[in-house]
Amino acid sequence: MQQTRAYWRKLDNAAKLFSATSNKKDTRVFRFYCVLKEEVDQERLQEALDKTLVTYPVFLSVMRKGLFWHYLEKSGLRPVVREEYREPCSNLYVRDKKDLLFEVTYYGRRINFEVFHALTDGTGATEFLRELVKNYLYLTHRGDGLADQPLLDGDVTIQDQENDSFSKYYSEVKKKKEKKPRAYQLKKPRKETGRLQVNESVLSVKAVLARSRELGVSMTVFLTTVFLMAIHKEMTKQQEKHPVVLMVPVNLRKFFASDSMLNFFNWIEPGYHFGEGGGSFEEVLQHVKEYFEKELTTERVAKHMNELITLEMHPILRLAPLELKNLGIRAGARLAERDVTAIFSNMSAVKMPKDYEVYIERFGVYTSTPKIELCMCSFGDKLSLGFTSRFDTLNIQRNFYRILKEQGIEAEKVEPEFPEPDVPSELEMKVFRFFSFFCLVAAVVFVALDFNYHPSVRWTLFTAAGIGSMWLALAIGFVKRYNLMKNAMWQLIIVTVGCILWDAFTGWHGWSVDFVLPIVCMVILFSMFIITKVQKNTAREYMIYFVMAGGYGVILPLILLLTNVVKFKIICTICVGVCFLFLAALVIFKGKEFREEMHKKFHV
Repeated sequence: MQQTRAYWRKLDNAAKLFSATSNKKDTRVFRFYCVLKEEVDQERLQEALDKTLVTYPVFLSVMRKGLFWHYLEKSGLRPVVREEYREPCSNLYVRDKKDLLFEVTYYGRRINFEVFHALTDGTGATEFLRELVKNYLYLTHRGDGLADQPLLDGDVTIQDQENDSFSKYYSEVKKKKEKKPRAYQLKKPRKETGRLQVNESVLSVKAVLARSRELGVSMTVFLTTVFLMAIHKEMTKQQEKHPVVLMVPVNLRKFFASDSMLNFFNWIEPGYHFGEGGGSFEEVLQHVKEYFEKELTTERVAKHMNELITLEMHPILRLAPLELKNLGIRAGARLAERDVTAIFSNMSAVKMPKDYEVYIERFGVYTSTPKIELCMCSFGDKLSLGFTSRFDTLNIQRNFYRILKEQGIEAEKVEPEFPEPDVPSELEMKVFRFFSFFCLVAAVVFVALDFNYHPSVRWTLFTAAGIGSMWLALAIGFVKRYNLMKNAMWQLIIVTVGCILWDAFTGWHGWSVDFVLPIVCMVILFSMFIITKVQKNTAREYMIYFVMAGGYGVILPLILLLTNVVKFKIICTICVGVCFLFLAALVIFKGKEFREEMHKKFHV
């Protein structure tokens, strides 16, 4: 029986954070990759990707914006495999651009899977990459007798993959606010280019496990301690008044049954206050061990998870408009960042069918970060460590490996190979900045002329204001260039409001509401109609913009007509009638899509 997907779905608790806080410096993108023992073939990898998406169609989604929340919508877009072409963990979620939230590339013997964190977490990414690599190796070596072995349990449905496990296991709790001491923050100089710095090494799993067992702790506790000590070595005595704190994500599937491919993780924050404690390796290790034992229980993990979701469920916060929510989420995220020094993510062991292991060198993982982050995963006896940062220093990484060596563990440094990045967006931004600067220069010149010569007709100020208006319209067009329908809506608002203000500040002659407002409303609505035909947009894609433009063309002119602000009423009356009939046609002929879009855009 063919399984069906929901056309749209709400974001899970963690995804709401990532959708609000992602930006060019912190893209919230992570890379999971596999290094094979042979060169990657592009066509075969494309075939393997298409096959993988049959198993995991939930990845074929795009981010959309509602009035109260973002949401994910099923998409007919298909990913195209290409050779790696830009900086690792580059932006995948571009606001207003309907693109898939993951990308598969290759370089030499490496298969890269990059994904925006709002779509899935480390566990979901691991499962997707395992399936992708398995399919690629099967297609490549089936002639050698390699069997196609299923990795996903046959009982797991598409609905299971789409389930929001946060909501499933949520139970209301009263959150007690705990005051945390501000964590030590790294103040290293940033790299001039701002590019992500990737530093990788490979350890022996057996060696790390053996040393961890000697010390009576888990591998994660051992490496957490090493990381804390490595950071401490860069601190001054003055800085020791702040604790060093790591954020360590926790896979909630280990505590609650879930087959979800969405985000389902939480985190703990082990740390050590070197200004108060002794600071020896053994003391820090014991402190971290006790912290892990205390926090990694089902009761404590559930409590922390429920506290986070309770905030999301607050009725007042739920009804706040999306842009206001985003401001609050970003502010909260910035405050939370002060509680953490660095991040340590353990993606655990990646397992593949035994027949496939001979073709695989290793797996690896790392992520974009505004701080310094250590990610790790293992395959066989190879433990891959990936440090990422945008700081112009490697001292902490050096300290980390020195401490490991003192513990009897040797690290093999890996020099990651990347092609020269293709960055056309940087050229676009440079051109836009030059344009903005020249507009500013011209405006300043005309204001200076007005200040010095005081012409009877203030044409200098009008020209400066005109330049400002032109810049604003073109700036909005540049920012919203990925979505022509949204661009048109913004131009409608800017042109009409701008003209009304211009009319008001020049003595009010009424031309802005008698002619400009109704004509522009009808022109924009007609332009949107043409755009939908040229781009062959579906009703679900154009509906909300038609509703906004039509509603704007009915409500504002009607208010002006009823209050007798409009003197030449015929054009405004025609505008109200045309826009009203347009909206009525949407409800009558596209009623199902209309109701669905209103539900999506206004869900709380």
